[in-house]
Amino acid sequence: MSLQRQLLTTPDGRVLEVASAGDPSGPTVVVHHGSPGTATILDVFAAAAARDGWFAIALTRPGYAASSRAEGRTISSVVGDVRVALDALGRVAYVAVGWSGGGPHSLACAALDAPRCVGAWSIAGVVPIDVDFDWTAGMAPENVEEFSLALEGGPQYQEHMVAAGAQFATATPENVIEIFGGLLSPVDREALADDRARAALARACADAFSTGWHGFFDDDRAFLSPWGFDVQDIAVPVAVWYGDQDNMVPPTHGAWLASHIPGAREVHLASEGHVSLVSRHLDRLSAEILDLWRGEDRS
Repeated sequence: MSLQRQLLTTPDGRVLEVASAGDPSGPTVVVHHGSPGTATILDVFAAAAARDGWFAIALTRPGYAASSRAEGRTISSVVGDVRVALDALGRVAYVAVGWSGGGPHSLACAALDAPRCVGAWSIAGVVPIDVDFDWTAGMAPENVEEFSLALEGGPQYQEHMVAAGAQFATATPENVIEIFGGLLSPVDREALADDRARAALARACADAFSTGWHGFFDDDRAFLSPWGFDVQDIAVPVAVWYGDQDNMVPPTHGAWLASHIPGAREVHLASEGHVSLVSRHLDRLSAEILDLWRGEDRS
């Protein structure tokens, strides 16, 4: 199913790439992509949205693909861009779904855009950097190296980002598993044996770096800086999904979020990894989204 893509202009003059898919007559779901990634994340969700009757919207974060860079952006900066996209598409209330690096951005909507944002999902998302927590414990060596360099900053980190960008830009369905290397657990490699899943991941990676590496760099800086809100202040329903076979975002992150977000519903799928968490449970996620909307009586 093809995505509807358009370029919008933000109040500060940036270009913002937005994609949509699904049933325009249904409830609105804003999907936040991972890091790296783009609005092509909707390749994963479009069929379920059309089948189950909801309308999915995704934004390419600044610095990736066609979206202009916003140097120094924070996690909370995403809320303004979400509002631009929703207003342009004539949508009002919404739920937010964030996968991987999209998790914190989904939580930002829950914290800062209620009551327009009526609920949120954090799926394999990380913990804020400014809490008492061992942030990289349990991550694959590739992530430990990346975030250690990010915390130090400087030329070595920039060189790392340039090299990562050059590699991810070459992603194809044939080499994307090799590019991710040890970041993929066995269950995630099994999930990516599916041709469509592998093609969606490769497309997102290549698209993300089609105009450079700064989106990836700025994502890291945003994760490793104060987010601009306290997750304990979130007052709308939140579900936290995580698996134990995740080499990118260890299950300790999900457990921490579930215990610190008021009233959060914990979905701990122990046998799942970073990719399989969604690919194997997309029907359940779609049902949960619709259940939340029915409970809120929104459209």
